[in-house]
Amino acid sequence: MSNFALACTLVFVAVTVLLSMRQKLGLEKDIAIGTVRSAIQLLFVGYVLHFVFETDHPLFVVIIVATMITVASWNAGARAKHIPGIRLRIAAALCCTEALTVGLLLGLRIIEPTPQYVIPISGITVGSSMIVCGLFLNQMNREVESSRGEIEALLALGATVGQAIRAAAKRSVRASMIPTIDGMKTIGLVQLPGMMTGMIVAGADPIEAVRYQILIMFVLASAAATTAMLLGRLSSPLWFTKDERLR
Repeated sequence: MSNFALACTLVFVAVTVLLSMRQKLGLEKDIAIGTVRSAIQLLFVGYVLHFVFETDHPLFVVIIVATMITVASWNAGARAKHIPGIRLRIAAALCCTEALTVGLLLGLRIIEPTPQYVIPISGITVGSSMIVCGLFLNQMNREVESSRGEIEALLALGATVGQAIRAAAKRSVRASMIPTIDGMKTIGLVQLPGMMTGMIVAGADPIEAVRYQILIMFVLASAAATTAMLLGRLSSPLWFTKDERLR
């Protein structure tokens, strides 16, 4: 894509701004900031990845993945700011998911141990897992509020913290996994996924692109389940005070 063609894509931003102005949504400033930030961030990442791919040093890969997990943990943790220590639990869940996912891919020799494979797949995995964490926390907030009486009754009857909140956590885990499962059911029929589309546009063989997309979908399904269940287990005690009362 030429620089001129890239500049022409701003017409889509202009359409968005005009629609916001016409409907008096007041989103023009946010759209402008989002446009500038996304362009700068992506260009910066592009140059960083170019440098990392050229040097091919594992230390840079670790730094990039660690940065991804840190940012994802901070962002997802905003869904439950009132829960102390939630971001550390999210980071732990993301680290375990990343280690399991990439470890299996490398151990089974499905991908090569190079930055060109590890960084993009890690980015997709961490990004998807971050969304799962956000969905889990949103649902958990609702479950705790709606089941507060039930949870407190179980505690009064002698149930442990884990036993009292188990049903709410289980429903939250299930709710956070549903979008990923629904996506697997409709992939290729309702939409062409981003990775597959990008490879085809770049000139790759469609069958090869499909193979990689199947790999990604299966990885994301495993990552969603692992992240949701780990976060459910790690975060459950945080919804209670030290004297075992709901926050």
